Amino acid sequence: MDFQIYGFANLFLFTITLFFTITSATFQENPKSPISTVPQINSNSILVALLDSHYTELSELVEKALLLQTLEEAVSKHNITIFAPKNEALERDLDPEFKRFLLEPGNLKSLQNLLLFHMIPTRIVSKNWPARGRVHSTLYAGEENVLQISEKKTEKSVSSAKIIKQDDIVKPDGIIHGIERVLIPKSVQQDFNNRRSLRSISAVIPEGAPEVDPRTHRLKKPVAVPAGAPPVLPVYDALAPGPSLAPAPAPGPGGPHHHFDGESQVKDFIQTLLHYGGYNELADILVNLTSLATEMGKLVSEGYVLTVLAPNDEAMAKLTTDQLSEPGAPEQIMYYHLIPEYQTEESMYNSVRRFGKINYDTLRLPHKVVAEEADGSVKFGQGEGSAYLVDPDIYTDGRISVQGVDGVLFPLEEIKATPIAAPVAKVVAKPRRGIKKVLNFFTL
Repeated sequence: MDFQIYGFANLFLFTITLFFTITSATFQENPKSPISTVPQINSNSILVALLDSHYTELSELVEKALLLQTLEEAVSKHNITIFAPKNEALERDLDPEFKRFLLEPGNLKSLQNLLLFHMIPTRIVSKNWPARGRVHSTLYAGEENVLQISEKKTEKSVSSAKIIKQDDIVKPDGIIHGIERVLIPKSVQQDFNNRRSLRSISAVIPEGAPEVDPRTHRLKKPVAVPAGAPPVLPVYDALAPGPSLAPAPAPGPGGPHHHFDGESQVKDFIQTLLHYGGYNELADILVNLTSLATEMGKLVSEGYVLTVLAPNDEAMAKLTTDQLSEPGAPEQIMYYHLIPEYQTEESMYNSVRRFGKINYDTLRLPHKVVAEEADGSVKFGQGEGSAYLVDPDIYTDGRISVQGVDGVLFPLEEIKATPIAAPVAKVVAKPRRGIKKVLNFFTL
């Protein structure tokens, strides 16, 4: 009997010893892990109230600055006081350039410092506001990270901002006061000033002007030009020397990709002349007597713009045999009616109204055509060789502008040198033949 009781006691002691041994080993292998360091924020927190408050601009910046976790840790340790700028202060009163600086991804630290500068790790309610002024450190950890809280008469202020809503939002872990303006720490202002100064003095790599081969009128080295930008070469360099308008392959927005279909645009404006009526002779000269239609299309494809002063059939009928008999004469006449600019009736009339006389460059170097206001319209040329703008904006597509005039224009030097003689019958093509061949031009 004694043996059995003794054996049972030994068995009991062995079991207890084994239990503590296993438990000890378990704790050594799996030491007690600490509770999660992420603080738990309840729905009655000042942070939740801020995000749901009418301070929408401030709450959006807090989210963009990735400050929620930092503020949760601060609230878990102590009460905080938030001085919240009104929405207008962040939306309209703040310098737009400074706001863009804060929202740039590379300036996230500056945005965080600005927001933390509006928060202090102390609970300050309006009834406990220090009358003589007191300095409080902010959640911003940089230099000069203090705010001066003071009260003068009945007006409470924090540093340079007036409190406009006292105790606006009150929660167990914090309080929010509304202020009239944004508080900017000196470090953030200095970062912004440095960035703005760098932008203003940033060096630009110098690039030499494009070199043009005088023999071929082409660029020695190709230059990349974005689509829609003006060509590198002036229109006069794109014109090959000689009586005809044979443009060299000058670089431009069209280039090999043909962003502008100049030939189609030229065909469109010539067809518009035919449908408009009274400009068959000009269309005949462009297509039949010269190669100007095709060559103008090449210019427009390269990105150049043109304004055509189009003489009507009545004016073309006054051309004499002498004026058209010399080689290249039709081309030279037309060159003087082509302005390497895009002008409409409104732009030209406004110019002559404002400046009196305007000299427009033409493709016939070095001659210019003079424009001035006359009788509520625009008059081109001088003396007897002048012509009035009678059919404005016959064709305008942004690249080619066609303005109908009632006379054929010549440079003033040629008008003075030409002796007065009886008019000779014109030698331009008959309308029927011209229209037929012009229509054939559209089938090419």
